[in-house]
Order: sequence, then structure tokens, then C-alpha cells
Amino acid sequence: MKNKTVIITGAASGIGKATAALFAKQGANVVLSDIQEAEGTAVAKEISASGGKASFFKTDVSKPEEMEALVNFAVKTYGKLDIAVNNAGIGGEINPTADMSIEGWQQVISINLNSLFYGMKYQIQAMLKNGSGSIVNISSILGSVGFGGSAGYSAAKHGIIGLTQTAAIEYSAQNIRINAVGPGFIETPLLSALDAETKKMLVALHPIGRLGKSEEVAELILWLSSDKSSFVTGSYYPVDGGYLAR
Repeated sequence: MKNKTVIITGAASGIGKATAALFAKQGANVVLSDIQEAEGTAVAKEISASGGKASFFKTDVSKPEEMEALVNFAVKTYGKLDIAVNNAGIGGEINPTADMSIEGWQQVISINLNSLFYGMKYQIQAMLKNGSGSIVNISSILGSVGFGGSAGYSAAKHGIIGLTQTAAIEYSAQNIRINAVGPGFIETPLLSALDAETKKMLVALHPIGRLGKSEEVAELILWLSSDKSSFVTGSYYPVDGGYLAR
């Protein structure tokens, strides 16, 4: 990772924050992106204070022009773009399909799916100039199965896998690898609003007997981004404590 430049969206907390810290520790130039400016700036400062290279760029991932600006910032700041981790997302409205609001559906699709297309569109263009690159898209276990009350979220995460596979086929010959990661339920701020009983129910869905940690997902993202996975593209890797094996 030394001197590789990486963009990580949703880097102010959770999986994104853990991934940013890990990449910086490995010597990468990390461009952190999030809509939460204060939190994202604080993470960048933490990384810099510990000897890493990090910059923050505020981005609303649901806006294509802001995703383009993010890529331009990374290239202008560090000279190139080698890796992108499209991680930003929301849980979205929880309701049965027929009761889900139109606004709720549009919001989760915009942030969790459209943003990945916008990101890849401009990330790939920058990587083609280098002659290589790696993109890791963060899907979910709900990218391959359903979950009651999460129609929009599940649809978006399923869509990420199809988008990942398609782009991987299109650009593999140009030395750009594109893969997806499917985390199970991870201890992140997305779950902070849940009560103890709900968390207990979620734990029971994972045969390993606990929820995942952001750092565990970050390790898989690092591997997929590195040359150690040079023959891996168009793949979907769950990291889920056995959730999908049930």
C-alpha cells in the first residue's frame, strides 16, 4: 500500500473509519470522504497525528458532481487514484414493502446504490489513466438474501453485486479489479439506536455467536485492494460470522 492513493467514502465512522486507519498504517495516502464534516476531519487528524497521510473531503455521495469532485481532489492532492472503497450507506426506512414511503425508497436507493455508480464512473476514468486500479464496493449479507422491513436496503445491496460483476467484466482486461464485500451485522453507529433485545436477536442470527467488528471487515477490504488478490475480480465476499451458511 505504500504511496498508493485510496478514496474511502463513509469514512467518518464504522467500517470506513477502521479501513482508513488500516490503509494509512500500511503506508497509503488516504482520502476520507463523508457528509459528516466534523467527524471526518477528526479522523483525518487522528491518522495524521499517528504518522499516516490523510486528507478529508466532504461529499454527499448521492450527488454525481460531488463524487466527481472527490476523485478530482484525490488526483490533484496525491497525483493519482489507485484504490477506491465505496462504503457510504444508510440503513434507511424500516417498513414492509407496501408501507414503505416513496421518499424512503428513493433516499436509500440514491445513497446506497446510485452513489456507487457515480463513484465508479469517475474512479474508473482516473484509474484507466494509471493503467491499473482496484475498487471494493461494500454490499451486505442482504445483497444475497432478503430481510423483512428492508426492501430498499436489500434491493440496493443486491444491485451493488450486479454492478460490481458487470464493471469487473468490462475493465478486467485494463487491469482494474472490482469486487464486493458483504458484511453481516457489524458493531457500528448504524446499530447504535437498537435496543438490547433487538441486538440480542441479531446476534442469534450469526452462528459465530456475536456481531462483527469494523476492523475485521477492513482486513478483507485491504486484501482485496492489494496485489495479493491479483487474480480476484467480480467476486462477492461475505464476512458474516456464518449468517449466510444457515
